[in-house]
Amino acid sequence: MIAIVDGGSTKCDWVILENDGTEVLKTETIGFNPNIIKAELIAPEIENNQALSKFHDYIENIFFYGSGCGTPENRLIVEREIQKVFLNAQVNIKEDLLAAAYAAYRGVPAIVCILGTGSNACYFDGEKVKTELPSLGFLIGDEGSGSALGKQLVRHYFMKKLPPDLHQQFTEIYQLNIDDLLKNMYHNPRANAYMADFTRFIVDRKTHPYFQNFIYKELKNFLEFQVMPYEECRSSEVNFIGSIAYFFEDILRAAASDFHLKIGTVVQKPIESLVNYHRDYIIPKL
Repeated sequence: MIAIVDGGSTKCDWVILENDGTEVLKTETIGFNPNIIKAELIAPEIENNQALSKFHDYIENIFFYGSGCGTPENRLIVEREIQKVFLNAQVNIKEDLLAAAYAAYRGVPAIVCILGTGSNACYFDGEKVKTELPSLGFLIGDEGSGSALGKQLVRHYFMKKLPPDLHQQFTEIYQLNIDDLLKNMYHNPRANAYMADFTRFIVDRKTHPYFQNFIYKELKNFLEFQVMPYEECRSSEVNFIGSIAYFFEDILRAAASDFHLKIGTVVQKPIESLVNYHRDYIIPKL
């Protein structure tokens, strides 16, 4: 059996296949970004998933594409923890950008972007991923992401920048005080996911004029910092993976037009396309 895992910062989507590509299971765990979660929490999280527990001894290959797995050290951490559970499997750890590249691939080279809880970008020529820029992470990077939008929303709320109607609605829904906010920002191991959760408030009100401009500025920020440095963006499509790109696609396309960028495909959840890529290109070689 084969496991294919799209490992975001918030959650991991797992698909288990028979060796002939037949799907036998879909399930989820929390995200395993080693920059955010403690390594010792990874194996117990997998073991506590009852659906996965039935396949521990039968999975021979695991293809895990993870947020935060861009360095050899972090890949080794995740590999070691997963191997503790799947004793008979060969564990292959790659960064999440490669999963995005595979999922968004349409037969021609393209810029591929992740816009979900976090954000990132690369150039994929069909075989190799090229990254021009480092991923600066939740604290000083991740422009345009759910965590970035959430941080801006909370900042605007406490600094009394929101219009009265939005301020009142936010107060009624979240009952958020500064002590709870700071506790979760500095002591929650998944602070990025905590901040990204506030983006739901924006999604539900994205047609509000205030949020139209709010979202536009943040997505333009992403394009300026993470896409425009790629020379290829001027001649290639720019494809997107992730819920932020999906829910705000119309605003994203408007922001891209300011840079004369051509947006191609936008995929909310890459796992289906990722599985199809493995059926077509990876599994036949095993």
